[in-house]
Amino acid sequence: MTWTVSSCFVTLAILFLWRVEEIAEACSCSPAHPQQAFCNADVVIRAKVVGGQEVDAGNDVYGNPIKRIKYDIKQIKMFKGPDQDVEAIYTAPSSAVCGVTLETNGKKEYLFTGKLEADGTMHVTLCDFIESWEAMSATQKKSLTQRYEMGCDCKITRCTSIPCMISTPEECLWTDWVIEKSISGPQAKHFACIKRSDGSCAWYRGAAPPKKDFLDIEDP
Repeated sequence: MTWTVSSCFVTLAILFLWRVEEIAEACSCSPAHPQQAFCNADVVIRAKVVGGQEVDAGNDVYGNPIKRIKYDIKQIKMFKGPDQDVEAIYTAPSSAVCGVTLETNGKKEYLFTGKLEADGTMHVTLCDFIESWEAMSATQKKSLTQRYEMGCDCKITRCTSIPCMISTPEECLWTDWVIEKSISGPQAKHFACIKRSDGSCAWYRGAAPPKKDFLDIEDP
């Protein structure tokens, strides 16, 4: 009986360690408002994906090869980034390590936000804002050219439960999750957090106002 209990304990311990390892390898990131994603990104572009393949990206510290997925893209417009067109974007090989899976038939247009690596390549993860261009609101598209950048000195604070509040005048409270149970609610789709003349920040409504008018600044 003692042997059976010990064996069960060892088995459970091994299963637990496997589960911990799986959790450790899972992709995890905090949701970001599209404006936050824009401000934090090195590169923001509109593009089509025209091809994809797995490539070698050097070795890790133990000498094991690092794999990446290289997506060949056709850039349509750059909203933020280097002076030259981006011809490819790179991502991890699986979603477990935040890799992104994209359609490669060249028919779908995406908005990509991502990081510029030291070698000049663009890298994207599941934590970046990557959206079908068709699915984006008119306000989101309009904000890419000026409004989002106007509020990069502001802080967007996500409300996860009520009550919640801002701590400084330079913050905008993002309440989509508690009100709409979605991170793609009215504030994400129709508003930008803009700095006002007195240094404080407030939500600014764009071309497509939400049904719930609870914010204080509107288009003239």
